[in-house]
Amino acid sequence: MRHAGILVGLLAAAISLAGNPASADTIDDKVQICAGCHGENGIPQEKTTPIIWGQNQGYLYIELRDFKGGARKNDQMSAIAADLSKDDMKALAAHFAGLKWPNLAQPSPSKDITKHALTVIGSIGCTSCHLDQYQGDSSTPRLAGQQSGYLLKTMTDFRDHSRANNPGMSDLMNAAQPADLDPIAQCLASLTVIGGDGQ
Repeated sequence: MRHAGILVGLLAAAISLAGNPASADTIDDKVQICAGCHGENGIPQEKTTPIIWGQNQGYLYIELRDFKGGARKNDQMSAIAADLSKDDMKALAAHFAGLKWPNLAQPSPSKDITKHALTVIGSIGCTSCHLDQYQGDSSTPRLAGQQSGYLLKTMTDFRDHSRANNPGMSDLMNAAQPADLDPIAQCLASLTVIGGDGQ
């Protein structure tokens, strides 16, 4: 209960500051708002909140732009992005992209789950955009080591079209079955990028 209360307080503070640009007039102030949910040390408060430390810069900018414009919807993020300028979004994307990806040391799934996940991943062609190590590139997000809860929620949202800012992803997720998504999330979450020092 205490953790939930702290989180509610952080969200309220973030939304309050986002609604009052004078209270968050520097990039450092805006970074602190982000840290309320995404974590002071890069480890998010909730399992369905994405890691943004070390995420690809172009992708971070696009998502902020989509939250601001309404193409991607989330009550907290939409409120925070509403008062961000284009320069703010670029600066925040560059800031978080320059940080080290945290290692959550998420457990590897069983061999059967991994085999199932890799079969589905191969059939729908995830590596054609997210690359062989699932590190993404430019405007494509890194998936390796992302929170499994966030990955599962995101794939589900694309599949049922509640996330609509990338129709191609919705098409791919509809080529998979609902039971495929959790194995994929577990598999990707357990990965690290080879030679990347956790990044």
